[in-house]
Amino acid sequence: MGTVRYLEIADALRRAILSGEHPVGSQLPSESDLAAQWSASRGTVRQAVATLASEGLIGSRQGARRIVLRHERRHSFGELNSFAQWAEGLGHEAASRFLSRTRRPATVEEAERLALEPGAEVLAVLRLRLLDGEPTMVERTAYPGWIAAAVEAMPEDCRSIMDLLAQDSGVVAHYGEHLIDALPAGSEDARLLEVRRGTPLLRQRHASATAAGRPIEWSDDRYRAGSVVFSVSNSSVATPLERRAGDGWTEAASGTA
Repeated sequence: MGTVRYLEIADALRRAILSGEHPVGSQLPSESDLAAQWSASRGTVRQAVATLASEGLIGSRQGARRIVLRHERRHSFGELNSFAQWAEGLGHEAASRFLSRTRRPATVEEAERLALEPGAEVLAVLRLRLLDGEPTMVERTAYPGWIAAAVEAMPEDCRSIMDLLAQDSGVVAHYGEHLIDALPAGSEDARLLEVRRGTPLLRQRHASATAAGRPIEWSDDRYRAGSVVFSVSNSSVATPLERRAGDGWTEAASGTA
């Protein structure tokens, strides 16, 4: 009950911040006021407020009333959430369209990431993702043969491939790794994202696997600049983020498609 309650309060506060009800630079109501408003304990409210602080929406200073810092669309790698779950959790409308689904031999990198024999067949998917009706991300994903038919059967406007795989096929992502870098938009990306060719894009390559370690997908996602901010929280006790020369950033637990 307490866990659900603090998430409910965090979601309501997040929506209020993103809608502008609490402008950048303003103070949130005190913990005691929020506890009274929600008929909740101070501890539950404190958990909700800490959640927003971890997302970078409000200041993290303890004791004083929290200051609203930003209204950015932040995607945290602390949880295995799909693009649609993340967007809708922040109060945005997520949509997507399959542009192509083609079976072909795996590239060398795809075979390595999906633990396949060289040249094994994969399903290559090209998809356009939108936030609030605006083209936000171009997604190129390779799926191994054992789940290709399930992805091929999904509707063209499928909200989330991973959500449908979990719901209809019992395939659930438990592990993930992300590599983040930037690159200029090529002709196809520029056309789909409605930007000029050569415009910098934020690229996120990621792999996900089942609890048994069986690879599910290898994806190359390219975001329009300014559409999303990725956040990673770490500490001196646990630092899942690593820096690799030439490869960008990677971390152990991450989001899914």
